[in-house]
Order: sequence, then structure tokens, then C-alpha cells
Amino acid sequence: MSDLSPTVEQPSELSQIATIVAGLRDTFSSGYPREYSWRVEQLNQLKRMTLEQQDKILAALHADLGKCKSESWLSEIGFIVGDIEHTLKKLKKWMKPRKVSTPIAAQPGCSYQLPEPLGTVLIIGAWNYPFQLVFAPLIAAISAGNCAVLKPSELASQTSKLIAEIVPQYLDSNAIAVVEGAVDETTELLKQPFEHIFYTGGETVGKIVMRAAAEHLTPVTLELGGKSPCIVESSADIEVTAARIVWSKWMNAGQTCVAPDYVLVEKSLSSQLIAAIQKKLQAFYGQDIKSSKDYGRIVNQRHFARLSHYLEGQNIVFGGEQDLDKKYFAPTIVLDPALDSELMQQEIFGPILPIITLNNINESIPFVNQRAKPLALYVFTANSQFEQKVLNQTSAGSTCVNDGFMFMLNPELPFGGVGHSGMGNYHGKFGFDTFSHLKTVMKRSFKFDVSLRYPPFSALKLSILKRLL
Repeated sequence: MSDLSPTVEQPSELSQIATIVAGLRDTFSSGYPREYSWRVEQLNQLKRMTLEQQDKILAALHADLGKCKSESWLSEIGFIVGDIEHTLKKLKKWMKPRKVSTPIAAQPGCSYQLPEPLGTVLIIGAWNYPFQLVFAPLIAAISAGNCAVLKPSELASQTSKLIAEIVPQYLDSNAIAVVEGAVDETTELLKQPFEHIFYTGGETVGKIVMRAAAEHLTPVTLELGGKSPCIVESSADIEVTAARIVWSKWMNAGQTCVAPDYVLVEKSLSSQLIAAIQKKLQAFYGQDIKSSKDYGRIVNQRHFARLSHYLEGQNIVFGGEQDLDKKYFAPTIVLDPALDSELMQQEIFGPILPIITLNNINESIPFVNQRAKPLALYVFTANSQFEQKVLNQTSAGSTCVNDGFMFMLNPELPFGGVGHSGMGNYHGKFGFDTFSHLKTVMKRSFKFDVSLRYPPFSALKLSILKRLL
């Protein structure tokens, strides 16, 4: 997903990073970010910022990624507004002590978990959804009562610049700071002591983040990516399946961590599925996709060259057109690429969809299991037995049956990876918990101080204790 380019921006800020982090830590120590009123105020201000600045946000997203207004609203602005509203509705409940039972041996008494903020946290965003992937984790961090440093992606330069400009206008600058820059600034940030680091991006940089965090024994949430499979079984409604694959694969020109990375389908069904996908692509984006206002662009020339390289020697059955100057890369379907090719070894993260044909759809399960655990898995089927077989015999961060990444819209579901696709999760209460420490508390009465647990011991005491514990 995201990566760090070897450019240096805002060199003056590099020397200020330690001071910025120290100032946030002082703010947290003062105690006021813990207050419910502060959390609510900051969340309301973030919502106000998102709505009042939406025209600038839309313009920045279009400049960086060619995103149309509808897509930007759905996946970035509206997503953040909805997340804030859900959090405000639930926050008071999330902050309450979580009571648990107390064993007989500890009676009279009560036991509970008390959510408390971690402290000062670092949020490193990604370039593919450069607004959402900074502020969705921030919503969770604020709701839990933390101070935060935001590091937007330098690859989405216009959005990064806008975030740095508008955040101080709306949010508490003593508690929330933005640091722009690239590899040098990120490296310097990772040297600082944080109570949690939240990183969205690729596996390579994820390992760098985790190594740096280990120096301070800082816990991390890594939202990475991987090759998310899409299994199409013969009982599926092919027209609906095709529409939902096209929507989820080619949103943001395929630059989505949970986009279907490849499709597994029986040979007997492959021609029908490919024809249906082609039909839906043209229905959504028109005969001349390049002129569609609804189809995005590749973020930069380096990623464009990477994608172009993936197509070398491949069997392209649809698309393949490229315009480097305009960063246009057509929706492209590749049939049965070699499994050892880079196209099938690397996360594509672009508008190329390999379709792998199988003799029997049951072969899809070992095919998926022989590879790293994906961030998402999609299965299209009306066969409940096959559905359960996939759910029971595969592992993925999230699984969606008969749709694309619609699960992202449900704040009651956690989002996160497993294995190489990441660790930890967030969204809704799960994000609140990620940025909280659930402190164990037991409170006991001074009354009825039974002496059974105190020396001197006897056979009778031990016999009674065995019954109680």
C-alpha cells in the first residue's frame, strides 16, 4: 500500500519533531484529553472541519488520485462523518467501566475493566485513501482520550498539504499535531517515544515500523494488504457478481487494500464471467473509459511503471491501454497468468484483475491456503454448503459473502488483518479499544476479612481453600 519515497520535504520540521512530541506528551500529562467533554468537542470539530472543507478535500483528492466527487464522498468524506456520528452516539457507553463477575473467594467485592487512554500516539496514513486513513484512526484515538501525531502520506501531496493546513484551524493544537514529510521525517518520528503506533501501508514499511517500535516496546497496529482472493462458484448470480466485482476492484483505479486481487473460477464458467465483467465495466465507465469522470488515476509514475511491468508477457483479454502522461491505466483483465509471475506474487494494488481458471471450484480453498493470509476474502455463491466450507477452511482479516468490501461500512465490525496482512483492528468500538488500555480493577470491602488465606496454614484451611478456588 503506502511507501516512503526518498525525498526530503520541510527540513525545518525535522528538527522540531522531538519538541512537537514532547509538547503533546505534556498535554496528555495535564489530564484534560481524558475528559469526556474534550473528546466530544474534538470529534464535533473534526466533523465540522470535514464538512466545511469538503470542497477543498474533494479538489485535493482529485488532484492526487483523479477521484470523482461521488467516490470521494462515499469512501472518504462520508465515511469519516458517519464514523464520527457513530462514535459520538456510543462514546459514553464505551467509556463506562465494564463489570465482570467476582469469584466467591474474593467476596465481598466487585471487579471491572476501566478503559483509560494510552497517551500520545502516532498515526501514519496511506496515500490511496489519504484523508480517510488519517482521520479514521484519529477518531478512535480522540474517542479514547489520546493525544496524536498525524503523518499523512507524502505521495498524496495535495491532500497532505491540506491536512496540515486545516487541522490546526479546527482541532486542539496542543493535543493533535501534523507532521508532513517523507522518509526522513517518518524515521525521526519513529525514534520518539509513543504509547501506540498505527500504520496503514505495505508489508515492507510495516516491518520497519515494527522494528522501530520495539526499541520503545511500543505496541503497534499494522493495517497492511496482500492478495485478497475472490472465489466465484457456479451457483452465483453472474450478473450481480460481475457488478459487485467491478465496483470493488476498480474503485480508486484498483488502489484499495481490500480490492479483489485475483478471481478463482471454474473453466466452464470463466468465459461467461469475463463477458459479464466487461459488460459492467462499460456500463459503469462507458465505452471510452479514459474519458470517464468516474474512473481514477494512478498515484504517480513509479507505481504506473510497476503496474505496466506486471503486464509484460501476460494474456490480456480486456483493457491494457496506458497513458503515462495522464496517469491513466485502463481496467485490465488477465487470463491465467503464470503463478510464479510478479503479477501473482506481489499485491497488485492497481486496475489489473487476474482470472485463474480451475477444473473444480473446490480447488480454490487449497489455492488460497497455500498463500499468505489475505486482508479480505470474497466468495460469491448461492450454495450454503460451499459457503460454510470456505468460511470454515480459510483464514482472512475479513470475509464477505456475495459482495465486495461492503463490510467496511458497518462500524459494528472490526477491520484488520491477520498474519502478513496485518495485526490489530479498528472501526467503532474496536478502534476505541485499540487506543485504550482496559485497566483491571478489583475493589474489596474491609468487612469479613476471613483468615483462611493467611498463615499459619493447616490441613483444614487448605481443604476449605481448595473448595473456594
